[in-house]
Amino acid sequence: MDFERLETVMRQLALEAGAKIMDIYNAPDFEVKTKSDASPVTEADEAADALISAGLRAAFPDVALVTEEQAASHGQDVSTFLIVDPLDGTKEFIKRRGEFTVNIAYVENGVPLRGIVYAPAIGRLFYTRADGTSVEETGPEFHAQAVNAQTPISVSMPDNRALMVVASKSHRDQATDDYINRYAVADMKSAGSSLKFCLVATGEADIYPRLGRTMEWDTAAGDAVLRGAGGEMVRFDDHTTFTYGKAGFENPFFIAFAPGVLLVK
Repeated sequence: MDFERLETVMRQLALEAGAKIMDIYNAPDFEVKTKSDASPVTEADEAADALISAGLRAAFPDVALVTEEQAASHGQDVSTFLIVDPLDGTKEFIKRRGEFTVNIAYVENGVPLRGIVYAPAIGRLFYTRADGTSVEETGPEFHAQAVNAQTPISVSMPDNRALMVVASKSHRDQATDDYINRYAVADMKSAGSSLKFCLVATGEADIYPRLGRTMEWDTAAGDAVLRGAGGEMVRFDDHTTFTYGKAGFENPFFIAFAPGVLLVK
């Protein structure tokens, strides 16, 4: 993989998809449909998916592509692939809460090596550089052809007597709360979509546990950003390394965290 080109292409496609999403988000109304698994999908999901998929297939025709909105891609048996969630946090989008993201990642031999997470409504953009390190790009606005200031990001050095925890805004449950209560928590915040990974990656949170169903397209980009910032992601059940390319691209429960956190079982 040409990582310089990958960085450029992922960034450009994420920003262009974000612009399409925001056009629909800012409209007076938009269509919401229900998929076969009862989850919602909007015209923004579909428009962003079409743009990103076409761009990735044109740029990297020999790399397998998995995307949430194309069910035919879910039956592949691959360990190296591009994976897309064109609009993670559809419920946040529908409720106009802003915390939704565009997600693109490159997985090689089961490891998410590069990824980008763009939250167009709140103006936050995180990605891995060609060298594998993660940055947050900042500026009053983002342009596909011109890069703003890039600030390297890094996980926290946590104090296990006072951890900062981030959890899902739309999928919080008692099992998650019970697990969180096993730690000494200084404060807790909720966030939507893959932004939770990015908050751990920037040191704004120390740990993000997820005891609920997710798919690989929900996590790969955020996981890549987290790893590029020095963070880790493990299976919840046995704390073993989290891998990609699983059957059906379905995830087990997991914990994303700064390495200094002393995990409990």
